Amino acid sequence: MRAWKLLGLAGILAGVATGAAVARDERVRRHYEPSEVRDRLHARHDEAVAREAAEMTRAPQDS
Repeated sequence: MRAWKLLGLAGILAGVATGAAVARDERVRRHYEPSEVRDRLHARHDEAVAREAAEMTRAPQDS
């Protein structure tokens, strides 16, 4: 019976720790300025487009 109590307590503590980590990440994310978020998204998009173009040039063309 004592093992079940410890297991339950460990589960509760894990949930609290996860919630704290999520809250911390959310505070960090909300600290960005809208222009900074937009610039980062544009940069990620440009990288994805360049990566896709590089893969298309390397892949053999099927006819």
